[in-house]
Amino acid sequence: MQAPRRNLLLAALALSLGIAAPSYAKDPKELVIGTSAGPYADQIKLGIKPILEKQGYKIKLVEFNDYIQPNFALAEGSLDANVFQHIVYLNEFAAKNKLPLADLVKIPTAPIAIYSKKHKALTEVKEGATVAMPNDPTNQARALVLLDQLGWIKLRDKFDPIKASERDIAVNVKKIKLISLEAAQLPRSLQDTDYSFVNGNYALAAGMKLKDALLTEKISANYINLVAIRSADKDKQFAKDLAAAYRSREFLAVTNKYFPDYSKTEDQLALEAAGAAKPGK
Repeated sequence: MQAPRRNLLLAALALSLGIAAPSYAKDPKELVIGTSAGPYADQIKLGIKPILEKQGYKIKLVEFNDYIQPNFALAEGSLDANVFQHIVYLNEFAAKNKLPLADLVKIPTAPIAIYSKKHKALTEVKEGATVAMPNDPTNQARALVLLDQLGWIKLRDKFDPIKASERDIAVNVKKIKLISLEAAQLPRSLQDTDYSFVNGNYALAAGMKLKDALLTEKISANYINLVAIRSADKDKQFAKDLAAAYRSREFLAVTNKYFPDYSKTEDQLALEAAGAAKPGK
């Protein structure tokens, strides 16, 4: 996308979402955070926003329904931070589009998983079964690795698990029909497919339960979601306060209460370990 056209689109997007245009006179205590609808927005509403408001911040949350616009909006200054992606996606997107973005802090993450409305088990798979998966390269790679682990496909020797694509399929063992869709459309695809991979945030936003998954990914450090900011803002006070909120015991309590099935961050696991080690624990 050419820069002038992208700027016009982002301006229109900002107006439609009610995002204030960036200004040098912007109050440093007013933060606009973009996120995908669902659990990561809920984490901010239930845990992060109350913590920051006690420190005098005013938080505006803007929800997006794709994985594209939040990074452009952040780079252009319409957002102060966004929360929806993992480091692999951020690095690839920023490099491809020449965006000065950086990761700030990891967050509790709902894993990608396989769901079905037509089958009760993965053992029911038959040749020619339809399987939907994300169409963005990094999340599609995760799905292909899981399919390889299931034995439904065989990826070529020495494939890169972070960059695996359909070109890496050496043998389609079960002769499955792979369908690539926008991540937000995957919950809806369950009406028509035998099995669908669904990112955790979109599964929960669609009213699905993580425990109903037929197979759940064991999340590696590469796929723990994060807060992204502009690289130039990494040492600003709002970034430090935002990171501290996600690392706090208050947010850990919110995670345990409302997001118990999520993969916790190393910071949260360290807090729990420290608490368990105290006398009387």
